[in-house]
This record gives sequence, C-alpha cells and structure tokens, in this order.
Amino acid sequence: MSGQFELMRERRFFPFFWTQFLGALNDNVFKTALITMAVFHTAQLTSQDGAIFATLLPGIFILPFFLFSASAGQIADKFEKSHIIRLVKVFEIVLMLLAAIGFLMHSIWVLVISLFMMGMHSTLFGPVKYAYLPQHLLEHELVGGNGMVEMGTFVAILLGQIIGAWLGMHPGGELITAITILSLAMLGYLTSRKVLYSQAPAPDLTIRWNPIFETARSIAFISRNQTTWLAIVGISWFWFYGATLLAQFPVFAKDFLHGDESVFILLLAVFSVGVGVGSLMCEKLSRGLVEIGLVPIGAIGLTLFGLDFYYSSHALTPSTSQMLMDLWPFASDPTNWRLLADIGLIGFFGGIYIVPLYALIQSRAEKSHQSRVIAANNILNALFMVTSAIFSMLMFHWHVDIPQLFGITALLNIGVIVYLCLSQPEYHTRMKKYLRA
Repeated sequence: MSGQFELMRERRFFPFFWTQFLGALNDNVFKTALITMAVFHTAQLTSQDGAIFATLLPGIFILPFFLFSASAGQIADKFEKSHIIRLVKVFEIVLMLLAAIGFLMHSIWVLVISLFMMGMHSTLFGPVKYAYLPQHLLEHELVGGNGMVEMGTFVAILLGQIIGAWLGMHPGGELITAITILSLAMLGYLTSRKVLYSQAPAPDLTIRWNPIFETARSIAFISRNQTTWLAIVGISWFWFYGATLLAQFPVFAKDFLHGDESVFILLLAVFSVGVGVGSLMCEKLSRGLVEIGLVPIGAIGLTLFGLDFYYSSHALTPSTSQMLMDLWPFASDPTNWRLLADIGLIGFFGGIYIVPLYALIQSRAEKSHQSRVIAANNILNALFMVTSAIFSMLMFHWHVDIPQLFGITALLNIGVIVYLCLSQPEYHTRMKKYLRA
C-alpha cells in the first residue's frame, strides 16, 4: 500500500499535485493582493468602503462556480483531462496578463473583471481536479490522496495569502504583483505538461450549454443519490463556514485585534496550517477506509472551537487609535494565544471533516458521471459561499459585529450535523463504532 507521501514520487500524482497547487497559489496571490489593497490602501483603487469590498470580492470570485460548473462538468466527462488541464493553464496566463494591466493602471474594474474570469478558470479546473484522482488512485489511496490535495490546497491558500497580503500592503507593489501572478501562471502551465493522460469516461456525451437548465439538471441528478447528495451538502456547508471566517479576517485583524497586515497574515497562517494538518491526519485516522465516522467528529470540533473563538474575541472592541500592532507584539501577548488556538483547531477539525466527504463522493459516484457530480458539488459550494457573503452583509445590516457573526455560524453548524445524522444515520453509527474501536 502506497502511503500518501509516497504518491509524491509517482508520475500519476506529483505533476497533477503541483499543477493544482500552483493554480490555487496564484488564485490567492491575486485575490488577496486585491483585497488587501482594498482594505488597507483603499484610496489607491476605489472610493468605496474597504470592508464592503472585502466581503464582495470573494463572492465575485466564486460566482462563476455557480454559473458555469454544469458546463465544466460535461466538458471534463467528454474530453481527455490532461488536455483540458493544459488549455486551462493557457487561459490562466491570458487572464493574468489582463490582471497585470489592471494593477499597473490602478483600475478596480479591470481587476474585478479579471477576478471574475479567474473564478471561471477555477470553475473549469474543479471537475477535472477531483475526477482525476479516482482514475489514477486505488480506492484505499483516495483518502490519502485527497488529504494531500487538501493539504496542498490550504498550504497554497496560506502562501498565496501571505504573498498577496505582503504585495498588497506596500504602496507601489503593483509591478511586483503583476510579475508574480504571470510567473506563477506560466510555471503552472509547465507542470501541467507532465500530467498523465486520463481517458474520457463519456466521449459520446452531447454538451448542453444552457447554464440554468444544466445546473438544475445536475442538482436533480445528485439529489437522487442520498449518500452523494448529503456528502455534497456537508462539503458545501464547510465552505460556507470557512468563507464566512476568511472573508472577515482582514477587517477583524484591523478593527478588533488592532493589528496590521502581519496580524491578518498570522490568522490566515494558523487557520491554513490547521486545515493542512487535519487533512493529512485523515489517512492515519481512517485506517485505510473511507471513514465517514470522522465527519461528525470534525463537525463537533467546528462548533466547540467556533464558539470558543466567539467568546475569546467578543470582549475585544474596535480601537480608535491610529497605530496598528504588528506581528510580534500581538503573538507574544498570552491573552491572544487562546484566540489563535481556536483558529488553528477550527482549521484542524475542518480538515478532518471535509476529506472523508470528498473521498466518499469519489468512491460512490458513477464513473461515467464523476466530473458532473464534482461539478454539481462545485455549484452547491459556490451557492453556499455566495449565500455566506449575503448572510454576512445581512448580519452587518442588523448590527451584528464580526465576533457575533463567528458565534452565530458556529451555532448554525449544530443544525447541519444534526441534519446529516438524521438524514443518514450511517454518519452517527460509524462515529460510535469508530470511537469504540
């Protein structure tokens, strides 16, 4: 049996891993640089409120997932996957050229269009990304392979957000940002050339391009299989939960923790490392199985530490001082350690929660429909993340502050796990057997 780290030595995995890693890295360098400029250096790009842009920009990025995932799933089932991956990476290079122009011209609208199109790029890649693994990994390798991919994704998110925040916090950093995103896009294309051939599972499929009809059809298809449907709902909820937290981290760091960009980066780092460690632990904890008993355990952790995050941050009040604290004073203050531990443990239990759900979908979906099932997953993920942005704006309209928003989200998580366990008792029974073993 190949361990998850041994997969990194094999041609069937490592070029794909680095291609998806570099894509996620570039997404987050670009997106975070733009958000950081909007929040901390608002006047350079727009006269609008930075907090509003911090909430809206992630929604703009994931909107194409909702609009175009159904078509992307059909394309991934009809055509050979390595060829699609290479075409998507060429598309990324073109988009990063457009984004570079936007940064150099200080044009918020060119950058918003580029962000939307980058979301479309990721929409095209998503069904290929998760349908590729079952074609090249054995069933007992799926949890480990997914753990590596999720770890890589969140490390890429972490590095991308660190690099993007560092680029965005420096006035005049637009040129370096433009060079960075272009370089990452070209490097991703080079790694994509090594990705193995993956036979199209449904070459005779007739692609239907109507996004509304095909989205409804995709949702109807997955809803007929309760196991797959509930797993996708569970994954989509995690992205709602995570998007709610991550979208508010810049403003939370600035207004509630009274920290500068380096404190924002620290919050991202702790959360991303937590998810990465939790994802990697899934192979060991699963004992070679697709162990869905881990899902309720992960969900319980998300609620417990989400609520403690609320309690540990709720007493903080926005500061009127013009001086923002940097990384070292913040991290060396013991009163902040509980807050950081909560963020890391939310990430850790999130990794334990989500990896078995992805492996479950890949192992149970029909081979000829895997990409379309993943596309349907992406549609619901996007819907939940767009809903997250709307939900956050409604909460702010009703004068809920950011710590209260975190606490409400943690409480909503209880309802989701109760729904999963009542709808499919296997989650609960497998958890009890797992804990007794």
